[in-house]
Amino acid sequence: MVYRDFQELSLSALGMGTMRLPVMDGDDGRIDEAAAAEMVSYAMSHGINYYDTAWGYHNGNSELVMGKILKGYPRESFYLATKFPGYDLANMPKVEEIFEKQLEKCQVEYFDFYLFHNVCEMNINEYLDKQYGIFDYLMKQKENGRIKHLGFSAHGSYEVIKRFLDAYGEHMEFCQLQVNYVDWTFQHAKEKVELLKEHNIPVWIMEPLRGGMLAKHSEENTAKLKALRPDENVPAWAFRFLQSLPEVKVILSGMSDYRQMKDNIHTFETEKPLNDAEMSELLAIAGGMINGVPCTKCHYCTSHCPNEIDIPSMIELYNEHVFTGGGFLAPMALMAVSKEKQPSACIACRSCEAVCPQQIKISEVLADFVQKLS
Repeated sequence: MVYRDFQELSLSALGMGTMRLPVMDGDDGRIDEAAAAEMVSYAMSHGINYYDTAWGYHNGNSELVMGKILKGYPRESFYLATKFPGYDLANMPKVEEIFEKQLEKCQVEYFDFYLFHNVCEMNINEYLDKQYGIFDYLMKQKENGRIKHLGFSAHGSYEVIKRFLDAYGEHMEFCQLQVNYVDWTFQHAKEKVELLKEHNIPVWIMEPLRGGMLAKHSEENTAKLKALRPDENVPAWAFRFLQSLPEVKVILSGMSDYRQMKDNIHTFETEKPLNDAEMSELLAIAGGMINGVPCTKCHYCTSHCPNEIDIPSMIELYNEHVFTGGGFLAPMALMAVSKEKQPSACIACRSCEAVCPQQIKISEVLADFVQKLS
């Protein structure tokens, strides 16, 4: 396992994200605890020491399950991270209540890493509003030793991140960003990483495979990569890209099954950053891929949909339908979905959009999907 130095710690460069744990019967809220425990066991025995969860993952069950599983290991053998759920503005007055509940759910007395979750356009004003006392409370927990390292995650624009740093930057020890070789330019990740570098804040990575999008390529693009590195599989290129960025300390992968974990750990047995030619080719491939709605299947939206539409699945079908210019796959898949759960069931209340980290205009996408299907 490749490790990175962070202050006095040695962190595994590959961290286990727990937003996409194995589930039962396709229900995001029902984690397959036995399968998850098997994955953690393999991770522990192969050098992963960083585990990332959050209040909202798996409808609130990720923290519970990870707490149960990690309770079986010595506390000093792992680093646990979770986050204050500011992606939902209703949580802003509840920082103390939520923090205490998170300690209880995770069955720990302290968090090694704690984050302001999803700093973005919809919540930056509230995060900076002193009436909620979020910053003061979390700093107090750090002073009390219940938070060892305080940071933030961000899906917002460069300008939003800069506002947050102007207010709290001197107290932030790390930042978790969505960085991959598509978003390096598409979501201006390069500029955001450079901004953090100016503040001497190291980078944690989320969505290295962009929700699985970068786990496979067309035959043409795969052949181009194979010509450069015959023994490297397609997903490994995403990790090698991130290994090429000196600012990066931890790369979180939301591995959803045992095979993915084994493959990713195998990749992180070595460090093989890209050379200039490889980087140019990879970024050229990324440039040709930028299309479709950038959903990462985080499922925040589904918990706020009054009609309980499986929005990530609908967007996935929408992207396929648009990419192929129509066809039969999306209509066929929708035949298995009840009328009450189809895109036409969207009432455009925009509750889902208020919590979308990617700031997708979901109601407009679903309306366009309905029009294209008709």
